[in-house]
Amino acid sequence: MPDSRLENPPQHVQLIQMGRAHIVSRTVYAAAKLGLADQLVSGPKSAAELAGSMRVHAPSLHRLMRTLASLGILTERMEQRFALTDLGEALKTGAPGSARSAVIFSGSPSSQSGWDHVVYSVQTGKPGFDKAQGVAFFDYLAQHPEDASLFSEMMDSLHSQEPSAVAEAYDFSVFKTIVDVGGATGNMLADVLAQHAGPRGILFDRPHVVKDATRLLEAKGISDRVVIEPGDFFTNVPRADAYILSHIIHDWDEDRCLTILSHVRKAMNPAGRLLIVEMVLPPGDTAHPGKVLDMVMLVQLGGRERTESEYASLLSKAGFRLTQVVPTNSAASIVEAAVV
Repeated sequence: MPDSRLENPPQHVQLIQMGRAHIVSRTVYAAAKLGLADQLVSGPKSAAELAGSMRVHAPSLHRLMRTLASLGILTERMEQRFALTDLGEALKTGAPGSARSAVIFSGSPSSQSGWDHVVYSVQTGKPGFDKAQGVAFFDYLAQHPEDASLFSEMMDSLHSQEPSAVAEAYDFSVFKTIVDVGGATGNMLADVLAQHAGPRGILFDRPHVVKDATRLLEAKGISDRVVIEPGDFFTNVPRADAYILSHIIHDWDEDRCLTILSHVRKAMNPAGRLLIVEMVLPPGDTAHPGKVLDMVMLVQLGGRERTESEYASLLSKAGFRLTQVVPTNSAASIVEAAVV
């Protein structure tokens, strides 16, 4: 029988386990960074069989594999050979969902460095990442293309369900032109236009970000309905009927959010709509992934997640009126706003 003491530990043990959760995440990071799952594609192997080609210490690799088996990522077979479980299969390079890229990015020394200054972030409201690295998060990515690629893969994976969920939840057919502001390679815009035949789209982002968008838009069959326009939303945005800002507003402090929103308000047709796609935090003690993500935004970027009332306040300062919050079949909602 399972030991009830392990299933229902006392409160002090639960807190200690929370405080030591980084041990599990760092263990999974080691497996991802070493490419361990790729080494087990051909079948079960022991640490002794893998150590030479992986250039690692065999007894220590065995201990790592044994721990991963306890986490359900590997399973131990005869003669101390380990095989991938279904969960472990998802850690292979190129596996659907890009878990390996996400784990490597999240566990990298640069990403972790900001959390060394989490108390500083709470004390000051400033990003711990900036203090650790001496540069803002997105500036760091611009200087480190390998990390930037990992980050993009992680974002695409984390939000992979959102484009279709957003396209299904909202009637975009009423618009003639839709701008995806900061739309990267066009995932969101592609799903919206594929589901709604009437509108045309403008994909608007920095030049080095949109350079790979053509391939995706062609694959989705909507490239003839999209204009790719390089630019910077801190400077201006194109004129249109509707503006999608998907996971843009939560990246920035309030002053910069108001700068972005002011450019949208200036360019938007009077009867148009602003559509902010973000996690909208529920009130009270309700558990929600956005509440943990809010701490990531504080430490890494200096941005924040918001409740509905907090979005209404921000939008009011920018000359908008929050008209409705539309839930989707994902963790994100659509915050709709009109010009006051």
